[in-house]
Amino acid sequence: MGIRYYAYAFDKDQAEKALADPLTVIGSDPLADAWGLLPASIQGVTEGRQPLPEHDFLYLDKAWPYLQRLTAPPTPSAGARPAYLMFEGDVTYTDCGLSWHPWLRTLLPPEVALIARDLEAISDHEIEAGLGEISSPHQSLKSEVAYATDFFHRAKAFVHAVASEGRGFAYMIG
Repeated sequence: MGIRYYAYAFDKDQAEKALADPLTVIGSDPLADAWGLLPASIQGVTEGRQPLPEHDFLYLDKAWPYLQRLTAPPTPSAGARPAYLMFEGDVTYTDCGLSWHPWLRTLLPPEVALIARDLEAISDHEIEAGLGEISSPHQSLKSEVAYATDFFHRAKAFVHAVASEGRGFAYMIG
């Protein structure tokens, strides 16, 4: 199935709980939340849209590495832009690469506000320039950049809504 990205917004009063354990605000079955399936279902019927409101949940599918790369420090000695905080991380592989532990992070309302301002500053032209050298044997460069751009705009809308409500969010890459 692959490694995917999921983010769940939480209210200010849940911040301490989310910092102590991000899984307390992350759904028990994020893929089911993203695809509109019953939790823990192996097979199911879905209408192809997530059941959770877009201001409460963000699903970036497998686009997160593109967005991570777009916002990462340009060199090892350079600082990361604020938006990188929401894309940073990767799973920790175990069992000789056969399984993994997810990456988890909680972002508090002040961090979300910084990220929202930074995402607003990133243009589609910057996305195309920043991802211009990606390639895959399965898709054309143009379609991968379009895929990443679409998910970038979803992330931007989610973070804008969360920031405007003074909320935080926890995310999982896994």
